[in-house]
Amino acid sequence: MTYAIAEAAHRSGLSIDTLRYYERIELIDPPARDSGGRRVYTDDDLAWLAFLTRLRTTGMPIKLMREYARLRDQGPVSAGARKRILERHREDVKVRIAELTSCLDALDYKIENYEQIIRAETLSTIQEASA
Repeated sequence: MTYAIAEAAHRSGLSIDTLRYYERIELIDPPARDSGGRRVYTDDDLAWLAFLTRLRTTGMPIKLMREYARLRDQGPVSAGARKRILERHREDVKVRIAELTSCLDALDYKIENYEQIIRAETLSTIQEASA
C-alpha cells in the first residue's frame, strides 16, 4: 500500500512540513516518487515514522534520533550500537517517569487537600443554614 504525502501525514499524525523536515535532516530516507514526481510513502515508511514519533515523545533529542537512523541504514551490522542507544535512552525515560510520578503524587496530595477544605466548607455552610 502506498500513500501520498497528505495521507502519510494524516496516518502518522505528523504534518506535511514535519515529513519534509525529517527527510531533509535524514531521519527518513527520501520516499519513492510517483510518475508525477510526488512523494509516495509505504507502510514500512509509516511504521518507521511511528517509531520516530515514539522516540520524540519520550524526549530523545533529534541529534540522537539522527544517529539512530544513520545506524539503521547500515543494517544488522549496527544492531549492537542501536541497542545501546535505546538502552541508554530507556534509562533516561525511567528517570523522567520517576520524576513525573513524584510530581503526580504532589498534585494528588494537593487536590485531596483542597477536596477536604471544600467538604469542610460545604459542611459548615449546611450547618449554619440549618441552625
